[in-house]
Amino acid sequence: MQSIETAIDTIYKEYLKVKRSDSLLILADQPKSQLAVQFYQLSGQYTPGASIHIMPEIQDTGFEPEPTVATLMRQFDIVLLITSKSLSHSQARRRASRNKSRIVSLPNVQEESLRRAIQWPAKTMLYTSLKLADILSIGKNAHLTSEAGTDLTLSIARMRGFADTGLVHKIGHFSNLPAGEGCIAPTAGSANGVLIIDGSFPEIGLLHSPVRVLIKNGYAARISGEEDASKIRQILKPFGKPGRNIAELGIGTNPDALLTGFTLEDEKSLGTVHIGFGNNLSFDGKVNAKCHFDAVIKNPTLIIDGKTILEKGKMLI
Repeated sequence: MQSIETAIDTIYKEYLKVKRSDSLLILADQPKSQLAVQFYQLSGQYTPGASIHIMPEIQDTGFEPEPTVATLMRQFDIVLLITSKSLSHSQARRRASRNKSRIVSLPNVQEESLRRAIQWPAKTMLYTSLKLADILSIGKNAHLTSEAGTDLTLSIARMRGFADTGLVHKIGHFSNLPAGEGCIAPTAGSANGVLIIDGSFPEIGLLHSPVRVLIKNGYAARISGEEDASKIRQILKPFGKPGRNIAELGIGTNPDALLTGFTLEDEKSLGTVHIGFGNNLSFDGKVNAKCHFDAVIKNPTLIIDGKTILEKGKMLI
C-alpha cells in the first residue's frame, strides 16, 4: 500500500493538476485537522498560494459553513474540503462551484482509504465511470435486483448521468475523493419496490443484518429489520419526508476501493450499487433536503432499458 504522502501528491498532480498560479484553500474541521495539515505541508511543492482554515467540529449532518467561511470558499481557485461530515451537498459548496472554484470533497476520509484507493493511472475507473454516465443519460428505465431481495424500479428518463472521476481540472468542477462512480438522480416520484441494504450506511458502517426498505412513489415508506433498521430510521427522522427521498442511483467503479464501512470508499467499490436518500440538487434533482445518505448494496444486478449493466456485482460494460 502506498504512503499517504504519495496519495496526496497524486491528488495534487493528477486529480487537480495544481499550477503555481493557483490559489488553494484547505478547509477542515477539528477532527480532520491533522490530515489537513499534511495536505497543507505538501501543497508548497505545487503552489505558493495555499491557505488552511480549521473550523470547530461539525456536529450535524446538513451543516452550512458560516457566511465568512462560505465567502472564503469562493475566493480560491481550488478548495479541498477535509471535514468529518460532508459539505458536498451544502449551499456553500454549490455556490463556490458556480463561482468557478474547483472543489474536491473528502468527507470523513480515512488515511487508509487514500493510501489504497487513490491510484494512478486509473484507466479502468475513468473509462467505466464515463461510460456509465453516458448509459444513464440515454437510459429511460432502471431495474435493480439482488439475491438478498432487492427489487426496485426507477425512471431515469430525461435525467443526466454524472461521472465521479475525481478529475477536477476545469473551473467549476466538483468531485469526491476517493472517486469512482457513475450516478444519476431518478425521475421524481418514480422509484417503487423493495431495497435490501446489506452493505453499509453512513453513521453506522457495515451492517450487521440486512435492512428492508419499502419504497413507494419515490420515498422510503417503511424501514424494517433488526437493530440497524432502527438506527437508519433514527438517522433519517430529523429530516422528515425530504430525507426519505430516493435521491440517487450510483454504481461503483473503483477496483482499488473496498467495502470497509467507510461510505465514501464503500460506494466507489467496483460492482456495488448505492441508493442515495435526501438531497439531490447536485445531480440535477429537485429535493433540497439537509442530508444525503448513501446506502450500499452488495452483489447487485442492474438492468437499464433491458440491457444488463451489472450482474451479481460483475460489471458487464
